[in-house]
Amino acid sequence: MEGDEITLTCITSGSKPAANIRWFRNDKEVQGTTEINATGKSFTVKSSLLFQVDKRDDGVAYTCSVEHVSLYKPYMTTEVLEVHYAPQLEITHSLIIPQEGQYFKLECVSIGNPIPEPVLWSKDGGELPDIERMIVEGRELTITTLNKTDNGTYRCEASNHMGTSFAEYILFVYGGYLCKDLFCLFIIKGCA
Repeated sequence: MEGDEITLTCITSGSKPAANIRWFRNDKEVQGTTEINATGKSFTVKSSLLFQVDKRDDGVAYTCSVEHVSLYKPYMTTEVLEVHYAPQLEITHSLIIPQEGQYFKLECVSIGNPIPEPVLWSKDGGELPDIERMIVEGRELTITTLNKTDNGTYRCEASNHMGTSFAEYILFVYGGYLCKDLFCLFIIKGCA
C-alpha cells in the first residue's frame, strides 16, 4: 500500500571470499545495508533495502545482483513491486471551443491501483439531465449535439479500496455557426 515501509532482503551463503551484493531500481544502482557473517570457512552476506513506497514504485523492478570471483557473470534476482494507491482523475475534452450543434466528448482519465471502476458522471451535483443526448460508455461522456442548456460543471468520480477521487470540468457552450465552403456565418441568437 502507498505509504507502507517495506524491506527487500537478499541473502547469499557458502561463499569464500564473501560475495558482493548490489541493488538496482530498474537500471539505476541504489544503496542497501550489508551484513557479513563468517560461518566456518565460508561467508553469509545479507543485504537489505528499507524504504517507504509510493505510487511511483508501482511496476518498478528491484534487482539484487550477487557478484563473486567464482561466478562468470553476476547472479541476479528481481522483484517487481505492485503498489496499491488511491485514484487520481483528470478530465480531457474533445473541443477547445465547444459550440452549439457540435459533438462533444469528455473522458475521465484515471490512474490508481487497483484500477478504479466504475466511473460515475454527474452534472451540477445531480444526475445527467438528458440521457438521450448524453451517452456514457465506460470512462467517456458524449454529448451528441451541444446546446446552451449543457452549460455547467461536469464531474467524474471513481473509487478503489484505497479511496475515492473526482475531477471536474466546467462546460461553456458558445453560439453555433454554419459553414459553406470556406466562408462561415456565425449565428447570434436574438439578432436580425
